[in-house]
Amino acid sequence: MSQTDTAPTIGDEEAILLIGHGSRRERSNEQVRELAAGLESRLGIPVDAAFLELAEPSIEDALAELAAVVSRVTAVHCSLFAASHVKNDVPIAIDRARTTHDLEIDVGSHLGIHPAILDLLDDRAAAVEAQLGVDRATDDVAVVLCGRGSSDPDANGDVHKLARLLYEGRAFDRVDAAFVGVTEPRLEDTLHGLAKHRPDAVVVLPYMLGDGVLTQRVRDWTAEFDADYPYVDALAGDPLGTDSRLLDVFADRWQEARSGSVEMSCDTCKYKVDLEGYEEDVGGARAMLRALAHHEAHADREDVDDEPHAHDAPDKHVTVCTNRTCADMGSPAVLERLRQAARDSEHADARITRTSCLGRCGDGPMVAVYPDGVWYGDVDADDAGRIVSDHLDRDRIVSDLVDQLL
Repeated sequence: MSQTDTAPTIGDEEAILLIGHGSRRERSNEQVRELAAGLESRLGIPVDAAFLELAEPSIEDALAELAAVVSRVTAVHCSLFAASHVKNDVPIAIDRARTTHDLEIDVGSHLGIHPAILDLLDDRAAAVEAQLGVDRATDDVAVVLCGRGSSDPDANGDVHKLARLLYEGRAFDRVDAAFVGVTEPRLEDTLHGLAKHRPDAVVVLPYMLGDGVLTQRVRDWTAEFDADYPYVDALAGDPLGTDSRLLDVFADRWQEARSGSVEMSCDTCKYKVDLEGYEEDVGGARAMLRALAHHEAHADREDVDDEPHAHDAPDKHVTVCTNRTCADMGSPAVLERLRQAARDSEHADARITRTSCLGRCGDGPMVAVYPDGVWYGDVDADDAGRIVSDHLDRDRIVSDLVDQLL
């Protein structure tokens, strides 16, 4: 039984914001909007779509529009796993909205591992088997579940878990996990390794929501493998797309959020615990600064063949806390003076933005410089020129202003 069978009473002034990543391919963005429309029909309350990057509206703009007509919004992720977008980028955007609008905002979990998704993947595999003319009950059919790959071990681990669950109870010869990039094993290597086992067929399932650049890359690599190994039939299936079963998952994530029962995998979160090889990522402040830099520095490149997360980042990213306490202490003037000094400089290559609370109330105005991890406290407008001329121009820390080093 779906959790939504016992959903709490829905208020008249409530809406859902379905948050997608955003793509250079408008078809992928349109799929998110289609899912939003389907979820609105399913639940009977308004559902708007927003995007983290590369598409409009942004999360902040969408929440600003909703704040004018509703009092409560539940943010539901289209993200498949809990990596940096779910843990950092979206929460920062929502925290900004909370400080700006009189709006109650609940935040749901990522799609994650759900029985409806397993059923959907099983059907995607069956469709490919039909095209290849094989039957898993009588033929050796190997499946590769291919994710995009992440720098977060938690997210990568869930791809392997999902692959194992897809294998359990089904007659596949094997189900392996692979990735397009960022981490190992890569899809190309996994396919070539499978050839040694000489299965009758290889079914590649792109574990992605939209039909975008990475999905096409999965198809191309699979086609190349099929051509290189004539004794193995290989074909890639379709992504998750707008299948109605995803609405079951979204509905469950919506109810969890509004009932306060969202669970995250904190025991294996690289921002909370020491994991081998990820020790430098521990710490909420560091995670927040990386998320801010990602959000502000993302370049919307025209070339769709570029890596999906290619960046034209400046050398430095400077954030100024403009939350209430720091604002009362003069942070807006610091922000403007920093920007003016950077414009006047011939050497400063920096993006200077505002941010919400940095958790150092009373020690502000606070200024953080990334990727150096240097936080300056008790900064006034007159100090802005020194931060630019010393730190941004000559890469020298202004020692008498340092609050902490990350």
